Amino acid sequence: MSVRVRFAPSPTGNLHVGTARTVLYNWLFARRHHGTLVVRVDDTDAERSTAEFEQDILDSVRWLGMDWDEGVGVGGPFGPYRQSLRLDRYREVSDRLVAAGAAYYDLATPQQLEELRREATAAGRSPVYDGRFRASADEAAERLAAGECLPVRFAVSRPGETSFDDAIRGEVHFDHRDVDDFVVLRSDGSPTYHLASTVDDVDFRITHVIRGEDLLPSTPKHILLTAAVGGAELAYAHISLLTGPDGAKLSKRHGATSLREYREAGILPEAMRNYLAILGWSPGEDQEVVRLETMVERFELAALSKNPAVFDATKLEWMNGVYLRGLEAADFVERTLPLVEDDLGRSLDEGERAGFTKIAPLVQERARRLTEVAGQVRFLFSDVEMDAGSRQKVMSAPEVRSVLEEALRALEDLDVWSAGGIEETLRGMVDEMRLSPRKGLQPIRVAVSGSMVSPPLFESMAVLGREHTLERLSRAITEL
Repeated sequence: MSVRVRFAPSPTGNLHVGTARTVLYNWLFARRHHGTLVVRVDDTDAERSTAEFEQDILDSVRWLGMDWDEGVGVGGPFGPYRQSLRLDRYREVSDRLVAAGAAYYDLATPQQLEELRREATAAGRSPVYDGRFRASADEAAERLAAGECLPVRFAVSRPGETSFDDAIRGEVHFDHRDVDDFVVLRSDGSPTYHLASTVDDVDFRITHVIRGEDLLPSTPKHILLTAAVGGAELAYAHISLLTGPDGAKLSKRHGATSLREYREAGILPEAMRNYLAILGWSPGEDQEVVRLETMVERFELAALSKNPAVFDATKLEWMNGVYLRGLEAADFVERTLPLVEDDLGRSLDEGERAGFTKIAPLVQERARRLTEVAGQVRFLFSDVEMDAGSRQKVMSAPEVRSVLEEALRALEDLDVWSAGGIEETLRGMVDEMRLSPRKGLQPIRVAVSGSMVSPPLFESMAVLGREHTLERLSRAITEL
């Protein structure tokens, strides 16, 4: 049987980086084994599910460079691939389970369940519901006929054990004393996650379930349900969770957690994909920067770590810088030009675009995020105010006025306005004034760009042009 894996997001929020890693591992496994990736939407939570969240999730997966072979937006032989359209199917399975004695209608009240939990906790036992308030067939029929709504629970056999070979964790055992008679159909007729997910996996002929370790306690329930509905045995692999640098589960308090936030912050999809891939998986040969084709060739579930992986935004930014520097110059310009124009609130004219194309490779060498670029080149295409920190740190030195006045005089007499000519002129001036390059050139940088941080000075001045450069030097002298 060919490999069939699935990505089953609940559209109740933007795509989390941990979930993105899960779909990436499913995608890599499917591509490695020439299998099929199915995307279905688990949208039974009608109150929290939205079309906007669903679109964000699917768009984010595509942004990472991953496609899917079957499912939402693609179609396939087992649709519909949306749980909200399969409710009748789940109720049908629930009825069959009750008829076969594998499930039952339950009469336990919330108060009785809470009392059982308190008793079990006090006695040091697992707070497992054992079916003691199970309705008889006659009692259930009578109550249902009277219009009462009852939940349906799966009957877990006790004593007993469910074991399976996890592709990452090895042999895993669950004693049924620790497994609830769990609800499969709520009293309002809606399916629980356990029922809907298991029925979908069976109906869509999924062969491997690759998901987070937080769902490991659900696995014995799904194995029991799969057998009860006559489904084929599935293989399971439970991925370690992501943590923050402090070792706690990754959450908002560690910073951005959604893919959208990193995308908007200027992270490249190639860098994010690479970084997520190596969080708990090593492609071998001590590689960290890995081509997608290499990932597909080498990916194996058994190579995934059982230990939690640390999501470090600083390392992600470093990797993003590696990928930025690896872009072709034209590609870098294509990705950053719209951001520059958005920042300015206008389109660059032909001459300005030529200037940006010249300076872009120099910005590219230093950038770690796409979103840094607009701020670094803004001074080339619009007037800027000198930032307070640069003014205080650089422009208050006693030699600054004479530096700016000498630079203005020397540049006014420059025959050819080019980066090479500007550099030769200004370095000669600094030597004549017996100043260090830092003391002699930094005031010019601040006067021209408004900041101590900018692309290389001489190239920037060449792009800015003679007129604007001399104007800014004059203005800085006046302000002093």
